[in-house]
Amino acid sequence: MYVDDVLALVPSMPGRRVLLGLAGAPAAGKSTLARSLVEGVDARLGAGTAAYVPMDGFHLSNAQLDRLGLRGRKGAPETFDVDGYVHLLRRLRSWQGRAVYAPDFDRDLDEPVAAGIAVLPQARLVVTEGNYLADDGAGWHEVRDLLDELWFVEADPEVREDRLLVRHVTGGRTEAEARAFIEASERPNALRVEATRSACTRVVRTGGVSGAPR
Repeated sequence: MYVDDVLALVPSMPGRRVLLGLAGAPAAGKSTLARSLVEGVDARLGAGTAAYVPMDGFHLSNAQLDRLGLRGRKGAPETFDVDGYVHLLRRLRSWQGRAVYAPDFDRDLDEPVAAGIAVLPQARLVVTEGNYLADDGAGWHEVRDLLDELWFVEADPEVREDRLLVRHVTGGRTEAEARAFIEASERPNALRVEATRSACTRVVRTGGVSGAPR
């Protein structure tokens, strides 16, 4: 799904690179879609043509969130290193013929992992995804100008919250703790993200199956 649309974006000449952003509320299916697009492009054009770089790698560590008193708001815009993310996008745009390393996020550890992803020189498409790619807040407003296209990934709120419940319980919270976190953090974050829908170039929908997709 959507692979043919993305193939049309990929530069035909080596040494050029396109950045596609996927914005959307928590558990809308952004990372699932991003990975499927990368796999689809690589299957058609060759391994390494596309790369996946999640914004989640720029979560502040739990130690920093504790220092700032933001642990209970993890996932809100202020709990990310937006300047680091913007700097990475600039590096990815200025292709220089060498690998660019990006952080990843380990859900088992619930922590970012430095240099967990390598974007190799032959990558002509980078798919990046996250909640706040279309946000107008401090720092975030720079992201849109660094992307060639920005899609909004949409899913039914009930499906998203079912997925979030599964995610947080799997991550070690009790069901009551998971529901409280969804109410206090995930739901307000989703409302903020939904308000940025009109700033995106296209809206795409993911399937309605509950479970783990992000």
